[in-house]
Amino acid sequence: MDSQCAAALWQQMWQGLRGTDPLPTPTFLEPDTFSSAFAVSELAATSIGLASQALSDLLGHATPLSVNVRLASRWFQHSVIPLNRPPATLWDPFAGDYACADGWIRLHTNAAHHRTAMESVLGLHADRVALAQTVAGWPAAKLEQAVIDAGGCAAQMRSEAQWLQHPQGLALQQEALIDQQANGEAPVPNWPMPTARPLLGVRVLDLTRIIAGPVATRFLASLGAQVLRIDPPDWQEPTLEEEITCGKRCARLDLKTAAGREQLRELLHHSDVLVHGYRADALDKLGLDADTRRKLAPGLVDVSLNAWGWHGPWRNRRGYDSLVQMGCGIAEQGLHWSGKAQPTPLPVQALDHATGYMMAAAVLEGLRQRLINGVGWQARLSLARTARLLQQYGAAPANSQSGIHAERDDVLSELEINPWGIAQRLRAAAYLPGTPMICATSGVKLGSHAARWQD
Repeated sequence: MDSQCAAALWQQMWQGLRGTDPLPTPTFLEPDTFSSAFAVSELAATSIGLASQALSDLLGHATPLSVNVRLASRWFQHSVIPLNRPPATLWDPFAGDYACADGWIRLHTNAAHHRTAMESVLGLHADRVALAQTVAGWPAAKLEQAVIDAGGCAAQMRSEAQWLQHPQGLALQQEALIDQQANGEAPVPNWPMPTARPLLGVRVLDLTRIIAGPVATRFLASLGAQVLRIDPPDWQEPTLEEEITCGKRCARLDLKTAAGREQLRELLHHSDVLVHGYRADALDKLGLDADTRRKLAPGLVDVSLNAWGWHGPWRNRRGYDSLVQMGCGIAEQGLHWSGKAQPTPLPVQALDHATGYMMAAAVLEGLRQRLINGVGWQARLSLARTARLLQQYGAAPANSQSGIHAERDDVLSELEINPWGIAQRLRAAAYLPGTPMICATSGVKLGSHAARWQD
């Protein structure tokens, strides 16, 4: 582990969350690292550390915080290792990087409608080889825009220098890592906040999908929060359900109907926290702009995420971790670092996971502000801004060649029985005395519960 990188990342995260408040000094243990062009393990340890430190401060404890770097790195891979079946397939057969006429492009086709959008531009193909032949005839920028215009997801490979001159890259440079502020006055709540389950009684409405947002709400669930995740009727996430639904209740609502929207408003009215990952204007279009959310739930801690940033021409563009890595220069830097002739991304979806833990930290800071100052709280983060943090302060450590590989490890994990079978679930990477970070229930399938709060 590169202590200089870790210190720089920790300082920037802390300033993003708490400004000029005195910088705490967590202890980092077992400093194994990923092999990468960037300090991925350091990013893992510091982001998990930030969420854990925010918890310690919410509890008002002066207890020392420690983070196991090896475990933190493993959490950035996956927390579940199936024992009686193969792991889920992570990528659609056509998702990935392709050589264009003048560079590289990444196509993201995991969602069925995104694959359909790609095929509306490039046609149907029997396999990746055939698709690659078609992609090779396209200029990268032209294909990127064509897929986006069709409702799909794609990103041209750009260098960091190109990204910093791009209109979206320029807009992003003006954004805070964690853009947060008080959001109206509210009564001080009477949450019991026992040390063993600090978020007992706190209701978290989860409107997120894929990785970053669900990572944030999984962390909150591990502290005892009542997390209710809402998905559309037809949404499926087979590659991640087991990974990110532990400790949660998962329901479905059709927000295209008046009844579904009204039920969502009722859920929000009784929520303490809202975590959402829709595009920037999506909730506004549902009649739930920021002012309406605040009126429905005075004192709401409202934390939101998007891919490319909250200003600039791409603020409403669809995006995922792998696309942001491709578009902002990370994959291109990895190409040079590795000596390969193709894009080389980070070894894990590190932007997603790190942003997720920073979102959890923002929620916990918002709860602290609610208790101390009687105010609601609003925070916004983006994958692209987390990428910028890593590029600025997380260049490849000198000792980054050791690598960490997923493996069964009985010392670091515990058995879990869930709807998919038997698995091992990693133990928490951070340690606060008296506060175990463990979900009370195993992973569940989406749509397993009713869309209502438990009494």
